[in-house]
Parts: sequence; structure tokens; C-alpha cells
Amino acid sequence: MTFPPNLDKLGIRKAIDEASKSYSEGGIPIGSVLLHSDGTVLGSGHNERIQKSSATLHGEISALENAGRLKPEVYRNSTIPKYTTLSPCSMCTGAILLYKIPRVVIGENINYVGGENLLKSRGVEVVVLDDEQCKGLMKRFIEEKPEEWNEDIGEV
Repeated sequence: MTFPPNLDKLGIRKAIDEASKSYSEGGIPIGSVLLHSDGTVLGSGHNERIQKSSATLHGEISALENAGRLKPEVYRNSTIPKYTTLSPCSMCTGAILLYKIPRVVIGENINYVGGENLLKSRGVEVVVLDDEQCKGLMKRFIEEKPEEWNEDIGEV
């Protein structure tokens, strides 16, 4: 599938806005957006585990939830890239695979590397932008709140 270059810029900017919103709320700065190839935002969200005392409300899960119930054809027959500010964890990787989202655009994977290899092995196109803003915001959060970060990724 071919994606217009401006689509990545649109998607990652929206995901960064979501991540910044989460950080300003005292949450983990991870944002995500489910974006159709025509530029339509189907859903966007951010990590709200801290804000809502949730066990599962990661950024990608929030974006999928906010997209609402969609028919499988929407995921499979449309060109739907998924954008996130950070490499997806195992739970979010599973959701991407379950809904057969064909493309993941990641802001950065320096602070955390998730299921990228699994996604690639299952035919998902993975694009890493190496975005400085994404790296800086996550690094700052990890330094400020290491316990919350470790909890989010299932570490002790």
C-alpha cells in the first residue's frame, strides 16, 4: 500500500498532541491516532491508565476505543495507518494484529521497544520516525516518574 507522505506528518502531530495532553493531566505521555488513508481521523486517544485508574487504557487502546465499533472491512479493506508516539507494547501489538491494521507509524523507539518485530513478522509495515519531540517527552516522563512508567510496561 502507498501512503501520502503528508499523512505521516498529520498522524504523528495528532498523536503528539494526545501524548502532551496525557502528560499535562499527570498521565503517561503516549498518544495514538487511527487515521484513514484519506486523512480522516477515525479515533484518537492517549494513555489514561493513571487518570482513570485503568489496567488497560494505553494510547493505542484509547484510540481504538474512541474510534468506536467498526466493521472488519474498515480495518482490512481500507488503508488505515495507526500512529503512536512510542513503540507498541505487547497488548497494543495484539490489538493491531487482531484488527489487521496494515501499518504502524511510531514516533520513537529509543525509550522503549515493543512488538515491532512481531508486527513485521506478521506483515505489518512498521515505520519509525525517530521524532525528537516524542523522545524528549517520554524521556522526561521516565526520569520524573519511573515507578509509573515501570507499572505501565509491567516491570517491577
